[in-house]
Amino acid sequence: MQKKPAPAPVTNKALNHESWSIFQIISEFVEGFEQLSAVQPSVSVFGSARVPADHPDCQMAEALCRGLSDAGFAVVTGGGPGIMQASNKGAQAGESYSVGLNIMLPNEQVPNPYQDISLNYRHFFSRKVMFVKYACAHVMFPGGFGTMDELMEILTLVQTGKSRRVPIVLVGTQFWSGLLHWVTTQMVARGNVLEKDLDLISVVDSPDEVIAIIKAFEETHGLEATATDLEVMRGL
Repeated sequence: MQKKPAPAPVTNKALNHESWSIFQIISEFVEGFEQLSAVQPSVSVFGSARVPADHPDCQMAEALCRGLSDAGFAVVTGGGPGIMQASNKGAQAGESYSVGLNIMLPNEQVPNPYQDISLNYRHFFSRKVMFVKYACAHVMFPGGFGTMDELMEILTLVQTGKSRRVPIVLVGTQFWSGLLHWVTTQMVARGNVLEKDLDLISVVDSPDEVIAIIKAFEETHGLEATATDLEVMRGL
């Protein structure tokens, strides 16, 4: 059998481009660490960019994030329109910081005007770390692939012990019930997911319920990461 030829070497121009991109990635991490470590406690809020401001989901997100902000929680979103904008608007009207982690996309993403702290990212993976690293809770409103991506990644990080356990709250029983039914009847039934893993999730329908869950966690566990938590989070 004839041996395959060795791959052609990478040109210097291509290699240089890849090497220099490392510094851009490092700068995204450094700026994120410096800015977000100063706005704790914080709650990450996710949801669709494609719903109008008068949609009930946006109205609920704005009310929730105003309540979180007045309760002393900074609110961190993806910085775009839709539910993200409503969340930032509510947070900015309150007592705490409104933070947007904006991503550079060919279409759709336009930074909303309600950000006290606005960070810009080229890379999804560095942005995702910032959503998780300093958050004491995650709130998921109805959304698309991006929201599902964040939900599944957060669940995976907590399930595998790569991130500390904090409240993961899904808002909207009607929207999330189909997904949770499928997880139960397919993933759990096949043994791909343990039934106890579903305990990581809470499903609610009102801002008051979200805040109550986060407050209950604060009372029983505290919001500050322990030394063990910090050691775990270094592996993100």
